[in-house]
Amino acid sequence: MSTNIRKRPRPPADACGVPCFQIDLVRQLRAQLPSDEVLAEMRGTFAALADPARLKILYALRNGEELCVCDVAHVLGTSISTASHHLRKLRDLKILKYRNDGKMAYYALRSPLARRLVRQALESVQG
Repeated sequence: MSTNIRKRPRPPADACGVPCFQIDLVRQLRAQLPSDEVLAEMRGTFAALADPARLKILYALRNGEELCVCDVAHVLGTSISTASHHLRKLRDLKILKYRNDGKMAYYALRSPLARRLVRQALESVQG
């Protein structure tokens, strides 16, 4: 028979040490959670924004500029078809708006919220 006594592992410093919770607050927060469908859409949006080329597009448009597909291709250093693919993805997610002027298609950020989001994300990583 072994005389070794196992010690309970200590919980990490950032974890609760006892199994209790604020039941009323937890119920309230659970009731406010978006549906799984909404969360799936949000996940898709964040996944699309994780692409470096799309982040460059958002950065280029952050001050309200309007760029044609050709200009975006030059900013990215890619082909027009690649730039168009990224722009279409951002437009489908309702992040960008576009307008046609003859044979030209121009893109801009759809809302001031999108501009603020880009600026705040940049500020948070630059310190």
